[in-house]
Amino acid sequence: MTKKHSELIIYSDGGSRGNPGPAAVGVVLFDTSHKVVSEISRTIGEATNNVAEYMGVIYGLMEAVYLGASTVTIKVDSQLIARQLKGEYRIKDKQIKKYADLALNLFRHFGKIEIVEIPREENVAADALVNKALDKENLF
Repeated sequence: MTKKHSELIIYSDGGSRGNPGPAAVGVVLFDTSHKVVSEISRTIGEATNNVAEYMGVIYGLMEAVYLGASTVTIKVDSQLIARQLKGEYRIKDKQIKKYADLALNLFRHFGKIEIVEIPREENVAADALVNKALDKENLF
């Protein structure tokens, strides 16, 4: 049985080696006492950096739904992703719009959502999980 958490903080990152290139996501979910509740580190195939960033948010939101959160704070170091999800920037690219729509549809599972744009230095744990997945993929 999975422990339920009403409020979670999601640190999300995505990256690709090449643009597009091999891509991965890294996500760390914390509870309100800043204890790690879950981590995600996985490759997502060939993608652009922006697609990988969105997929990180999507994986984080899906995990938060699974963990029963009603309130989430999403912390990302991508200005573009943060501002598109907040509705401050228009989304012109049709492919990116599909990922944004998927993330926005996941928002309805939560009573409260906050999106926070953070400096890259504050997203070290999620970034490390992106690189861990990409490094592991390159071993084979």
